[in-house]
Amino acid sequence: MEKILEPLKTDKNLKCYHCGDDCDTHPIVVEEKAFCCQGCKTVYEILSDSNLDNYYNLEKNPGTKIPGNAQPYVVQSKYIILDNEDIQKQLVNFTDGKITSIQFFVPNIHCSSCIWLLENLHKLHPGVIKSVVNFPKKQVSITFRDAKISLREVVELLAGIGYAPEINLNPKKDEKQAGLPKSFYIKLGVAGFCFGNIMLLSIPEYLDSANAIDPEFKNYFSYLTFLLAIPVLLYSGNEYFTSAYTGLKQKYINIDVPISLGILTLFIRSAFEIISETGSGFIDSLAGLIFFLLIGKWYQNKTYSALSFDRDYASYFPVGVTIKIDNEEKVIPLKEVKIGDRLVVKNQDLIPADAILLHGIGNIDYSFVTGESEPVSKSLGENLYAGGRQIGAGIEVEIMKAVDNSYLTQLWNQEVFQKEEQSKISAIANNVSKYFTIIILGIALFTAAYWYFEDHSKIVNAVTAVLIVACPCALALSIPFTFGNTLRILGKQGFYLKNTEAIEELSKVNDIVLDKTGTLTETQTKSIEYLGEELSKEEEEAIKAVTYNSTHPLSKAITAFLSQSFEKEKVEEFEEITGKGLIGKYKKLVIKLGSEAYITGNKNQSESGTKVYVSIDNMYKGCFEFKASYRNGFGKVIEQLNENYSLHLLSGDNNKEKTFLSQYFSNEQQLNFNQSPLDKLVYIKALKDQDKKVLMIGDGLNDSGALKQSDIGISISDDIYNFSPACDAILQAQNFRNLHKIIRFSRVTIGVVIASFVLSFLYNIVGLSFAVSGMLTPLISAILMPLSSVTVVGFTIIATNLFGKLIFNKISFCW
Repeated sequence: MEKILEPLKTDKNLKCYHCGDDCDTHPIVVEEKAFCCQGCKTVYEILSDSNLDNYYNLEKNPGTKIPGNAQPYVVQSKYIILDNEDIQKQLVNFTDGKITSIQFFVPNIHCSSCIWLLENLHKLHPGVIKSVVNFPKKQVSITFRDAKISLREVVELLAGIGYAPEINLNPKKDEKQAGLPKSFYIKLGVAGFCFGNIMLLSIPEYLDSANAIDPEFKNYFSYLTFLLAIPVLLYSGNEYFTSAYTGLKQKYINIDVPISLGILTLFIRSAFEIISETGSGFIDSLAGLIFFLLIGKWYQNKTYSALSFDRDYASYFPVGVTIKIDNEEKVIPLKEVKIGDRLVVKNQDLIPADAILLHGIGNIDYSFVTGESEPVSKSLGENLYAGGRQIGAGIEVEIMKAVDNSYLTQLWNQEVFQKEEQSKISAIANNVSKYFTIIILGIALFTAAYWYFEDHSKIVNAVTAVLIVACPCALALSIPFTFGNTLRILGKQGFYLKNTEAIEELSKVNDIVLDKTGTLTETQTKSIEYLGEELSKEEEEAIKAVTYNSTHPLSKAITAFLSQSFEKEKVEEFEEITGKGLIGKYKKLVIKLGSEAYITGNKNQSESGTKVYVSIDNMYKGCFEFKASYRNGFGKVIEQLNENYSLHLLSGDNNKEKTFLSQYFSNEQQLNFNQSPLDKLVYIKALKDQDKKVLMIGDGLNDSGALKQSDIGISISDDIYNFSPACDAILQAQNFRNLHKIIRFSRVTIGVVIASFVLSFLYNIVGLSFAVSGMLTPLISAILMPLSSVTVVGFTIIATNLFGKLIFNKISFCW
């Protein structure tokens, strides 16, 4: 029941349960909880009714004050504009009339409670499918059902619970990530000003070795320094106390707990000595400690920015596109695509940016974006959204928005494409960090007890030095910086990983499974011969028109082999059946191409090489026979891999080349032919059931199931990048010869991480030994703590760069 407290009975310090603001003289009380306004009270009731009370357990007063009398779910005039379809088109990432996906910048995101609440929006409204928060960028991505909630209502929902998004129709491109906030520099300035003046006021005491200064003047200066220390403690150092309190409330002892204890120890001891007039305290050390901690934080931020790499790996998203200029087609890298470019999008090709359909029939699969697998039909002039894939005959589109690589990378890292395994080395680091602070507190207690009996005067300095100098930050930073730099180095080698977790999985591989077509063999230099009934010009034209729409290596080879020109718009009812072949209609001719079983019904395939069989109007015509052209140096690659790994071959072709390949593969029993996509998946699952760590390398089209089933899947890409979201990495075909080096480098990277752990532990052991012995002052500790982190980060960057050069530049080196 709601009630208003009488003014005389109101606690002047009463804080709003939701936002933490003062409740003035008439707080609203619900369930013995005080609220400053109707807005905060209503948000609390909404969260409570939706069983989201845990929001208030993660942080104290985590909410944001609802301005004025704004109410959740009430139409706010400033958001009515969001009902305009033209405005919606500029804002959304995707919509098909049923499901919409959008990303907002929400400046009020500031703590774990914010993340928890925003990722539980589906509990506040059934129309929200999912919401994901990017905390560093203060962004939330929301997917919702249009029939249940509109875009305006989504924004009103966010605003109603205190997380009003910024609506910007003209976002700035290439904007640099924000560094430290302005408030940080104000705190640094306050700490520096007070520290300097405290040192100035302490000069008489420093020089008074003969105790010649009048005690009254000494006390006067002591009180002045004490007053100057208060803003340093309460303002400049408040983040350490806030962070420590938050951690303790969540039953987690973070690194700010010992720092806060060290600061409080200095302050309380100083206050006692000054008030009791038994000494001048440690005010200079206290102010200097906080000042140098803030300087260290600034220096860390500056150093990390200098060593920065794109954590979203946006610069390395390796998708190429086919651009059409003056009726000629050519493949260009994704980064070269501009607004207004006309692109050709074939079957299974990715639409790299928002576009308009100019030619052909759009049948767009947006499962990459929404998780919904049902294709959406699109007509000429309709909008197509980034991340969709064309299913069927090729289409032509005009790019309407600039390519957003980070958005595509975000789609690649969606939960549906993730593997179950967790990073073990990250788990070790997290566990060490978890108990690190508890151990430090124990050492601090031991230090206090030791100096209590040895020398009282050293207790404060020694304990504070212990609490300050120990730092697990270097431990926590070594993994992201090592793996991040590794991604950058591998990207330069034409190897693109979708996330850092894949590096560790790659390092643990002991079995490698290879596809043959498009992986071991070239896609561009195949020797082709047609065997069968002579084809008329019209039939050749029809076959080429159908194969043109496929990105399969054999289809592309046939397209290049046939010389007839064709009319792309005449292709109808095109379909590509994974593991079987193609079917399409061209000028009334029904063309089918594919395996012998698919075309003739003969399941006992011949052993005469790689063939693509052809039928026209259900009449068998003949086949295209391919003489395999293996990648340059493939034999040496297999030989190098054989030394350390168990190799397996899974091919959909017949076993004509088994004798040839067996001279390279050490175990002939592991050469498997006539394998369907399902057979490949089952084979890899069987290996994993034997506790093998399996790397699968395929073409990304027929092998998507096997790529996802493996511990790590690599898709080989040629001129047109056959991107499969099921893979964990993409390897440019010309760098296939470096595969063994890439795997070796991943193992070296793990070694660098372990070495950085050792370096971090050594720093803490040496630093703690000096601190416990009383040889380290709090000031020096405050300087050493951030330097340790910078040192470890510098080591990881230098080490990974050095090993990268040693391994990939063919410098003599043994590992």
